[in-house]
Amino acid sequence: MTDSQPTPPDTTKSDAAPEDGRGNGIALAIIASCQLMVVLDITIVNIALPHIQSALDFSTQNLSWVVNAYTLTFGGLLLLGGRLGDVLGRRRVFMFGVALFAFASLLCGFAQESWQLLAARAIQGVGGAIASPTSLSLITTTFREGPARNRAFGVFAAVSAGGSAIGLLAGGILVEWLDWRWIFFVNAPIGLVIIGLTPRFIKESVPRPGHFDVVGALTATLGMVCLVYGFIRASEEGWTNGLTLGSFAAAVVLLALFIVIERRSRQPITPLWMFRDRNRSGVYGMMLSLAAALFGMFFFLTLFVQEVLNFSPLRAGLAFLPVSVIIAVGAGIASQLLPRWGPKPFMVSGAILAAGGLAWLTLTDVNSTYLGSVLGPMLIFGLGMGFQFVSLTLMALSGVEQEEAGAASGVFNATQQVGGSLGLSILVTVFGTASKDEAKSQVPDFLAHATPAQKMMFQKTGALPKPWSDEVLAHGVSNAFIVAAVFAAVSAVIAVFVIQVRASDLERLQGGTPTPGV
Repeated sequence: MTDSQPTPPDTTKSDAAPEDGRGNGIALAIIASCQLMVVLDITIVNIALPHIQSALDFSTQNLSWVVNAYTLTFGGLLLLGGRLGDVLGRRRVFMFGVALFAFASLLCGFAQESWQLLAARAIQGVGGAIASPTSLSLITTTFREGPARNRAFGVFAAVSAGGSAIGLLAGGILVEWLDWRWIFFVNAPIGLVIIGLTPRFIKESVPRPGHFDVVGALTATLGMVCLVYGFIRASEEGWTNGLTLGSFAAAVVLLALFIVIERRSRQPITPLWMFRDRNRSGVYGMMLSLAAALFGMFFFLTLFVQEVLNFSPLRAGLAFLPVSVIIAVGAGIASQLLPRWGPKPFMVSGAILAAGGLAWLTLTDVNSTYLGSVLGPMLIFGLGMGFQFVSLTLMALSGVEQEEAGAASGVFNATQQVGGSLGLSILVTVFGTASKDEAKSQVPDFLAHATPAQKMMFQKTGALPKPWSDEVLAHGVSNAFIVAAVFAAVSAVIAVFVIQVRASDLERLQGGTPTPGV
């Protein structure tokens, strides 16, 4: 039996959206809080990276694994998480995912070795992969299609996009006033509150017959881990390194095997029929590109403002606060005007704004200032992302039946996390290559002007001190932003030439019943 088979009338009725009211508002607050906690955790770590690097002895390239260990398991298992909610009941699975995420956060906070932190981050990703797609599918079953659901998706999208910047602010406060470990500890009480309120305000969905494509989930996750590791290994050891080539070969085999498994599975973890829809495939492609740019921007700018501009963690967090505000503004504008104008204008303009902001950031160097070189492009980028997240979320789930909401939510969220992890690994590779070249060019000037003590330290560590290290980092960051701008430009091309908004899509956004065959 498959999820696409007709559902008995009584089951459909019990899964229908309830009446609008105070309960729905609280339910949305619970769902949004979970998404904020999960998304916030991706970037709250960024602000603490310099402190984590010192405490647990990470290299700059390997430091990206503190982010990727979370996002890879998160992105790779999102599809399985969405399926769990469809088959076992979304509220039950939602609560379990939040509990696992909170428990893993405590493990992260108590980590004493680098491998312990990475292992705990991977478990965190599993919890997030279970909770996040279930929370998105709960919106589709709690709010009626039309204005109410548009507003709910607007809040969800604003939290998803703005949570990244909020995470930097929260991380700055916790690192500055307490310790980097508190960026993980803080998730535990938030998780407990969510678990306590969920049974009161969110109804359980009806479990649907099905099985879990565990093999498909594992091959997809392992394939992406090998692919990301290959890029990071290339930045450290070169493209001809045996382990680099072996990682890429393993990734190709595993991802090809994943596609074969999905084609033959009766109930695949990735329903390939979803990619037959031109708009939905276009949305997935856009999300892959934009997530790569988004993750890269926060990762490298966080390092830049703390290492080159010498911002404290708190000041660095405050520096990113305007981004969360402008993302929320952009999401609010888009959610209000989408029913009238349709999503395509916001997809196109949002992608162009994001690409423009990133292109501006390519001019970053050691003489850059926050007000003159960082704030402006961040605001342009943030407005574009606010436009994008609402329109992309609506288009990804438009016309999806309730029994497939979990799978559709999982695929959409997976493209965001996988795109972010893969994109960040590519950008780290670009950064590492450019930094090595710049470091070689800085050595003669260093030897001509350095003190004897600095030269002795350089012989021991091979690392250039300030101000030469600032030149190296700024050059690497600037080159990484060139590729990030290309990612955003690709999403603009997809928006212009692939996305085609139909009359039925506009009718759904306006709360009407789509005309058959339109």
